[in-house]
Amino acid sequence: MNLHLSPPKSSLVRSNIKITGSKSESNRLLLLQALFPNLDIQNLSNSDDARVMKKGLATSTGEVDIHHAGTAMRFLTAFFASQEGKEVTLTGSKRMTERPIKVLVEALQRLGAEIRYVKDKGYPPIHIKGHKLEQNVVSLPANISSQYITALLLIAPSLEKGLELNLLGKITSVPYIKMTLALLKQIGIANSFEGNQIKVFPKKTVDPIKVVVESDWSSASYFYGIMALADEGSEISLSAYKQNSLQGDSVLSEIYEDFGVITDFRENTIVLKKVAVAKPPLLSYDLSNAPDIAQTIAVSCFGLGWGCHLSGLHTLKIKETDRLEALKEELSKLGANITVSDKTLTLGSSTKIKENIPIDTYHDHRMAMAFAPLALKTPIVINDAEVVSKSYPDYWKDLESLHIGITEL
Repeated sequence: MNLHLSPPKSSLVRSNIKITGSKSESNRLLLLQALFPNLDIQNLSNSDDARVMKKGLATSTGEVDIHHAGTAMRFLTAFFASQEGKEVTLTGSKRMTERPIKVLVEALQRLGAEIRYVKDKGYPPIHIKGHKLEQNVVSLPANISSQYITALLLIAPSLEKGLELNLLGKITSVPYIKMTLALLKQIGIANSFEGNQIKVFPKKTVDPIKVVVESDWSSASYFYGIMALADEGSEISLSAYKQNSLQGDSVLSEIYEDFGVITDFRENTIVLKKVAVAKPPLLSYDLSNAPDIAQTIAVSCFGLGWGCHLSGLHTLKIKETDRLEALKEELSKLGANITVSDKTLTLGSSTKIKENIPIDTYHDHRMAMAFAPLALKTPIVINDAEVVSKSYPDYWKDLESLHIGITEL
């Protein structure tokens, strides 16, 4: 499905939007619920990723296909490895078979897991025969995707001796690690994070507890992008959010002040307000702790004709697509002056956006959603638009509430 997006009659934007639970929190809690059935989870994400995670956790034997869901691949690898009596082959889309899993597999093998590669060494599909994991100390490089680290932390309380995880080097994506540890603590599992060492202590059962998933800040990022391009006086309310969020992408509320988007925290709601702001010199952000918002920020800068330099993006090359190359390709089609390395993006200031350019999304939900706000400035086409269901199935419906014209081609 390809969609043509056209600007609303007025760029003075007003709307109230409810966004479902965080995909990151939901998938962590679903795995914990599989280990501790007393957990009652509310406001779960309605994303494809959460759906395949839930389905995978309910499987004991045979093939588990997680499609494009990288989080589910990492989390389920650790889960099945620690589940005595379960035996599965974990696979996914073509792109998933190109995304490395070796670091996690080798860490689990050092703990006693039985995992073998079905085709290419270091990549899915993988065959897992679940065992009781006897070892409780393991080391990992600190600059890898936090999902590898989180996968181990989530199964840690179910291990007989818990887990001592030593991270080697400079740690990236710290907020996602802290999110995992905070959720463990919330359900009564003791842990510590001191220097480069994380300890999670064992626990056989937890008391019954209700956990409400906060709405997804990554999904909110696209409305920050819209507000950056909207007229002064625009206002959007998003729910349900809290000021002291566990999600790393909540840094949006600080970053987008540079774009004239002010965040007003109210009870379970954030209100985004657009105020006047002068064009800054080259904006520069280190996104090591929130790489998923790089696409949104780059597109916001381009839509305003501003330049930016984004660093800390090394994990973007192994996402649903190579997001750095994808950004370079698609922004260049629109007229951008952009260069990328393996971990940075630099965008020059510009004066014009080409009209009705079809944006390829590379099976990547964030490409579709990050480019859509440009519809406030110019007509644009989003190819393979249904890819948003991976994390935010209601996205196009919510954009229509802003009076952006959306027609299927």
